[in-house]
Parts: sequence; C-alpha cells; structure tokens
Amino acid sequence: MTSVPPPGTPDASAAHRLALRVVTQPRETNHYGTIFGGVILSYIDQAGFVEARRHGAHRWVTASMDRVDFKAPVHTGDIVSFLTRTVRCGTTSVTVAVEVEVESPVGGDPVPVTAATMTLVAVDRGGKPLPFRSAPSEPA
Repeated sequence: MTSVPPPGTPDASAAHRLALRVVTQPRETNHYGTIFGGVILSYIDQAGFVEARRHGAHRWVTASMDRVDFKAPVHTGDIVSFLTRTVRCGTTSVTVAVEVEVESPVGGDPVPVTAATMTLVAVDRGGKPLPFRSAPSEPA
C-alpha cells in the first residue's frame, strides 16, 4: 500500500515544470546588448508566484530569494524558460526552486542561465500570513 501525500506536499523526485516562457525584447537590454539581470530576477519572481499559486488561490508575496549567479548571457530575441518545483511546504509559506534556461532564436539545446530558491508567503488583505491550505483569499 502506498501513501498519498496531502495536497501541496512537495514530491522530492518531481521534475521542474514550465511556469513561464518569454521572448526577450530590445527594451530589456543594457548597453552591452544583453538582458538586464533585474529583468531576469523579475521573471524569476513571477515564475515563483505561478508555482506558489498551484498550492492555493491566495495573495502570495516573496519573502526571500537566495543568491543568483548568472552563468550565461541572455540576448534580444532569446527564448527564456523558467522552470519551477516546490521544495518545501510550511504552514503559510512554500519554498520554490526556479531554474532558468535560454534558447537561441536560431535553435540549439537550452543553456542554463541561472537558478534561485525563493520563499513565498500567503497573506491576507492586511498582509498577515495565513495558512495556504485555507479557503482562497479574496483578490487584492
């Protein structure tokens, strides 16, 4: 007999899932012709929200993000994929791993760009943490 984990419990063997895919735009580039790191960080934040939202329809806010080291540049027109996986569930928070890969518009295998682990917290209208397994919170 196998036990089924409760909803929202992470599966340690689960693969990352596609949370977000974007095509980079010229307005996102710095004077070196590569995408601003802050743009990638913003997308990481959005991808983390998508993963957290799978655990409940709440207001999810980012509480923390670990170190982010960039391993490869991202250029205008590249296709960037943000893959997520829940690594820990608390009472009011989830910890999400985000992997970022880039594909050139001319093809080729995806290249790892960076990775981050972030913690998101479910909050009520007043910004107070709430158990995310509770009924969905009202939209902001």
